[in-house]
Amino acid sequence: MLERASASLIKDLKKQKRENSSLLFLDNMKIIKDAINYGLKPLYIFVDDEKLNIWGDGEKVLKVDRKTIEQLSDSKTPQGVLCIAEYIPNIVKKPQTNFLVIDKLQDPGNVGTLIRTALACGFDNIFLVDSVRINNSKLIRSSVGTIFQAYVMEISTEDFILKFKEWDLSLIKADMKGENIFNFTYDGIVGLVIGNEGQGVSKEISQLCKYNISIPMKDKVESLNASISGAIIMYQLAKNNF
Repeated sequence: MLERASASLIKDLKKQKRENSSLLFLDNMKIIKDAINYGLKPLYIFVDDEKLNIWGDGEKVLKVDRKTIEQLSDSKTPQGVLCIAEYIPNIVKKPQTNFLVIDKLQDPGNVGTLIRTALACGFDNIFLVDSVRINNSKLIRSSVGTIFQAYVMEISTEDFILKFKEWDLSLIKADMKGENIFNFTYDGIVGLVIGNEGQGVSKEISQLCKYNISIPMKDKVESLNASISGAIIMYQLAKNNF
């Protein structure tokens, strides 16, 4: 029989959920399993039914009531399981393969989808430049847990510019007047920049871009969603690597 979580622990976690941005509260069984498989170290796992304990004695699993799960979860319909873990930021490092730069993008759904697509295309290194935080619950859900496989780095615009100049890498950004992506060729490692939903790529990052590319569209459509644009471009850039 599982030990029950104490009232004092639950009270402390409710407070930390409001105040401690380094804690993750994962409420999806698949995402929890994937996260642990890829190295995430849970502090606690709460379940409202002992049948949900698939970890045995391997993790600190505690029994709680349904109301506690609902109060600590960000989901409207939690699955009866909650993993609490500390998010440890990745060290910023130079990418060795094609990489993705997410520039001041605030929509967690778009960012999560971009991270998932980047990993599928072999863009294993992802820079979140002054964008939504990686521990955002909607971002984690929309990435379907792939943030625990990708190497995601949170960085300020100023620090990214300094690192970029030090590393001397090539950047690409989408531009309506740029070269057709389906005719574009390049050598070496490149980074794709996806900009803010309303403003596009920032002026500071635009100045670093070596290439401008465009996605051809019929006249009736002016632009595409950020995650859709990113997916089209990344798959085209990676087409020879599959």
